[in-house]
Amino acid sequence: MSRKYFGTDGVRGRVGESPITPEFVMRLGYAAGKVLASDTTGLPQGENPVVLIGKDTRISGYMLEAALQAGLCAAGVDVRLVGPMPTPAVAYLTRALRLQAGVVISASHNPFEDNGIKFFSATGAKLPDQTELAIEALLDEPMQTMPSKRLGRVKRMDDAAARYIEFCKSTFPFECDLRGLRIVLDCAHGATYHVAPHVLHELGAEVIPIGNHPDGLNINRECGATHTATMSAAVRRHRADFGIALDGDGDRLMMADADGTVFDGDQLVYAIAKHRSESGYMKGGVVGTLMTNLGMEHALGRLNIPFARAKVGDRYVLELLQQNGWQLGGETSGHVLCLDKHTTGDGIISALQVLHAVRDSRSSLAEYTRDLTLYPQVLLNVRVVKGFDLSDGAVQKACGEAETALGKEGRIVLRASGTEPLIRVMVESTCPELSMRQAEHIAAAVRLAAP
Repeated sequence: MSRKYFGTDGVRGRVGESPITPEFVMRLGYAAGKVLASDTTGLPQGENPVVLIGKDTRISGYMLEAALQAGLCAAGVDVRLVGPMPTPAVAYLTRALRLQAGVVISASHNPFEDNGIKFFSATGAKLPDQTELAIEALLDEPMQTMPSKRLGRVKRMDDAAARYIEFCKSTFPFECDLRGLRIVLDCAHGATYHVAPHVLHELGAEVIPIGNHPDGLNINRECGATHTATMSAAVRRHRADFGIALDGDGDRLMMADADGTVFDGDQLVYAIAKHRSESGYMKGGVVGTLMTNLGMEHALGRLNIPFARAKVGDRYVLELLQQNGWQLGGETSGHVLCLDKHTTGDGIISALQVLHAVRDSRSSLAEYTRDLTLYPQVLLNVRVVKGFDLSDGAVQKACGEAETALGKEGRIVLRASGTEPLIRVMVESTCPELSMRQAEHIAAAVRLAAP
């Protein structure tokens, strides 16, 4: 059974258009409340389940937060509001406070006109597919508000940020600190603006925060992990040692060296894996995705570190890590998972893992990852209508022709985005010109076939 509303990262879309409307979000809150609160094991008799709600800094968050809490309360669920808070902070607080679920109102790296809803279970992990299907099944049924005496109550948590700051610091070795480092920190005008600077400062770094003045409209705008040129320029301008760029909800990470060179998710995962291997506490292997650079797979092989590919989406990286009993994985886009530190991807905690590696080695990121050679990749996005069929004959013919041209020196990944109405065309080979030609060839076929 396919999911109608849930993508790879919850429910997402343009605000005011289905499904991101107040009416739908209220019904979603009600359906989620009924499903997530169905297991009341351990709750005292007569006590309501409790769900925590966090959000990023989009102006639409106020509206959707009100709709979501109304639906949850109607289902007999108590609500804890934490205001703007990174996605991984909501996952942590849900687990630490022994709540029944956590909800984040965010569209992550998307522009402010978009928004979304994503859920965490009581363990701080993203919901499995079967739970999302159960929620969707209830969306088609009428809401039946609980009797007044069983309606949920809403309270605001005032110490959520402080709790999360201490948790992030606890993942960094006590015997290590960041004294003497000047770090540019780009918060993307998003949910980390009031927590990430404190984490780095309290660990000893001199922090130069940018992208830390959200106004509801500027989240991810020419800043953060999806626009690293801003961080890179600031690193050079302030003569910093490193740059850290997070995205709007704090689960993606990009970094830069002192000269402004940007390092993506593959390179950062490699740095962490190499350090763990050298330190003797690498458990198992590394999970990447179909988009992970072939060069990283080969570099990990030289370190005798196993590697496996999951479908695109950090939820699938997490699932494969759990299946294999491994701890480290990530995506080129900057989602990095360190399951020995957190249950989900966390940009702040992942940055601390990278800083620990380079701090121990007394080197720059470039020096520490010099044995990793990334193969040139071309990624083109083609906008299509939702549900576009990738099995179209002309598109498959173009893919076959490209595979023939690339031979054994490259590979193709053609997939639909899980968060936007886009077809992503990725071609990777040792020759950038060949990759570009074949990517454009496939993209042209998709455009012609798209309605």
